[in-house]
Amino acid sequence: SEAAELLGWNYMEGMRLFTVVSLVPPTSDENVTVTDTEFSNVPVRLYLPRRAPGGLRRAVLFFHGGGWCLGDAGMQAYDLLSRRISNELDAVVVSVNYRLAPPHHFPAQFEDVYSVTKWFLQRPVLAQHGVDPGRVCVAGDSAGGNLAAAVAQQLSEDPEVKTRLKAQVLIYPALQALDLDLPSYRDNADKPVLSRALMVRFWGEYFTSDPALREAMAANAHLPAEAGPLLPAVNWSRWLPA
Repeated sequence: SEAAELLGWNYMEGMRLFTVVSLVPPTSDENVTVTDTEFSNVPVRLYLPRRAPGGLRRAVLFFHGGGWCLGDAGMQAYDLLSRRISNELDAVVVSVNYRLAPPHHFPAQFEDVYSVTKWFLQRPVLAQHGVDPGRVCVAGDSAGGNLAAAVAQQLSEDPEVKTRLKAQVLIYPALQALDLDLPSYRDNADKPVLSRALMVRFWGEYFTSDPALREAMAANAHLPAEAGPLLPAVNWSRWLPA
């Protein structure tokens, strides 16, 4: 990706090749019907259990990871995960293909997943898919966990939404960008797959294409002085055993 950037490509366009090579078509099997469609004008991959329902089903709205820049509901790993959730939980699974950075920066990703979730939670839509209004959750991994948490928070404050979530499932979620020098960032600074430099790049691309923010984040100098009082909110060490 760094070589591609030197040739004039965007870094994330090079990284996105890993997504492309793992895409699989929406293929139904004996357990689950799989289709690509749109909910609220946002692309989704929909998984519907094929066995006769014993009543209203659960539903999972899933948001994939990839640093808000990579990933796709059609990647083989996410497709297998969604199939397994749908089959084992007898659940309708909506895996959302939100817009990615670049060229789409915050809040486009959040807007897409929130729009899908809010639309799906309408009683007529739930009824159309045979879903129990009391058993709907949002879920996501990494950047998708960030989006799931944000959706859950926003829904709790949205007076237009009458159906409330049963749960949020956050899988190694990225939940804070105030302090990028916490022990986990230090311990994993040079570890394979997700180094500190790559995580900083993801955060920076999520917010803006201006490299100045990435440079500031890399030095952990991206917060204005007046934001200092926020830092104790991300010091979770007092809850860890010695």
